[in-house]
Amino acid sequence: MEQALLGVSPSKEPGRVPLVLSHSLKLKAYKLHLQGPHSSQHILSHSSKIYTKALREKKKERNKMENFPIVDMGKLNTEERVPTMEKIKDACENWGFFELVNHGISIELMDKVERLTKEHYQKCMEQRFKEMVASRGLESAQSEINDLDWESTFFLRHLPTSNISEIPDLDEDFRNAMKEFAKELEKLAEELLDLLCENLGLEKGYLKKVFYGSKGPNFGTKVSNYPPCPKPELIKGLRAHTDAGGIILLFQDDKVSGLQLLKDGQWVDVPPLRHSIVINLGDQLEVITNGKYKSVMHRVIAQTDGNRMSLASFYNPGNDAVIAPAPTFVKEDETSQVYPKFVFDDYMKLYAGLKFQEKEPRFEAMKAMESSVTLGPIATI
Repeated sequence: MEQALLGVSPSKEPGRVPLVLSHSLKLKAYKLHLQGPHSSQHILSHSSKIYTKALREKKKERNKMENFPIVDMGKLNTEERVPTMEKIKDACENWGFFELVNHGISIELMDKVERLTKEHYQKCMEQRFKEMVASRGLESAQSEINDLDWESTFFLRHLPTSNISEIPDLDEDFRNAMKEFAKELEKLAEELLDLLCENLGLEKGYLKKVFYGSKGPNFGTKVSNYPPCPKPELIKGLRAHTDAGGIILLFQDDKVSGLQLLKDGQWVDVPPLRHSIVINLGDQLEVITNGKYKSVMHRVIAQTDGNRMSLASFYNPGNDAVIAPAPTFVKEDETSQVYPKFVFDDYMKLYAGLKFQEKEPRFEAMKAMESSVTLGPIATI
């Protein structure tokens, strides 16, 4: 009855997404229907406009997802290197995200890491998460929750020193697999930084040297699971934010989606591909490129079905690394220097309290502090 009243019928057209109207609009339509044909015609016209607009938005979103940049790294050693590098350049300038296939990390290792991660969650984390949900009454929430995320996580540090042996409840197989996986991701991160240098016209190794500081980069993995959520409309898997650091390498579940990025004012799904590595750029690369590359807001939408695995590895500058726009992107009079100069650890201290807010005020706050930062020579490694 509601569909007939609102002029909406189930579509047989492939790929067409049915519109879900709000309860309040359905109720309003029904009341006006009882009042007479004139009123109901008004709401029908209004509903038709909403439906048409929603379909347009869905089509835009589908087009964006279809255009999401997927980079085949195997082509970098072929005659297709130039267009592949151009694809990476376009992704960094216009998306802040791209997805890698044929990246050199073995499928067998990725399958092992995925299996052990999911087994560990079931054995050691799932019950704790359920207890946390119960203790906070999240399942009975009636209004939107903005101060926590629907995720179960722990953090593994790889560089400058590893903490894997200190994490309780990890099977030896899991520890060893994560150590091996981290080494592969570290190599991939450094290869990507050099590819970015090539596209930016920077000398090879420039970004790695900037990140080095005095003790080397910070590198670690956030191991997350996003369990089924009974009220995904009230709580996010992970609230919208940009990443503070350098370059992020994500191994995500290929069966349960949820990751979205903000593109041209719309939230776009990041397609989950089997054995891919999703790359996104952090705030530090936006600063170093003086805004040529941008970090992008992203979030995780909780799902009612399925447990989503996420292994996000952050290749970040060292604590005492001095971050500033590369001279290549600043004219001699410095009037074109839009971004501040700061010590990475100072930025992270600020970020800790402002993660889920816009990044621009963070940059402004660091700019206010930059008179106290001395830019020394870049470390030689």
